[in-house]
Amino acid sequence: MARPTSIVNPSFLRNASLWPLADCNAINAGDTAWMLISTALVLLMTPGLAFFYGGLVHRNSVLSIIMQCFFSMGLTSIIWVIVGFGLAFGESSAGIIGNPASFPVLANMDLCTPAGYPMSTGLRVPALLFAGYQMMFAVICPALITGAFADRVLFPAYLVFVSFWMILVYCPFVHWCWNPEGFLYRWGVRDFAGGIVIHISAGFAALASIYVVGSRKYD
Repeated sequence: MARPTSIVNPSFLRNASLWPLADCNAINAGDTAWMLISTALVLLMTPGLAFFYGGLVHRNSVLSIIMQCFFSMGLTSIIWVIVGFGLAFGESSAGIIGNPASFPVLANMDLCTPAGYPMSTGLRVPALLFAGYQMMFAVICPALITGAFADRVLFPAYLVFVSFWMILVYCPFVHWCWNPEGFLYRWGVRDFAGGIVIHISAGFAALASIYVVGSRKYD
């Protein structure tokens, strides 16, 4: 795919990505509406997961597990906006990781900027919407892990874990599979439903956390 020839280059982004030109004619209203609905539906999955996990733990831990899921939504969103989106969909370094300076705080995006290189190909939705849609999956992924160590992790430790896991595990996985320049994407791997990026990464993280935290202690 040919890169855009025009560069929007503010002073604080001298070496940032090549940005698509803002062009409202490149945005399709139907595609945008469907993506907005899909984004809202994915957002509802995390509160639903919180109450689902709350029904599986001891009654004394219901509030704790719900708080973990809801705080994960806020913390993950902040990380995604600041550096996560750039690490996942920024300009690639050997197909391993994106450049966080590509999209710092989602800079240079507006409602008329189409989602183009290096985020994806052939999309006719605003880049901001694409970033928000991907953020919903980033939000639910750490929440999926919480069920593995319910009742056994202190809340501050959980927040530290989520922060490092998002940057060191989730964002690279997204880059490998969903960024057109990721090495797995170039090898022909296609993850249409998140089975690799979300479920495999969260599943193995949950398994690893069990070995680290250990089993529950009953009196």
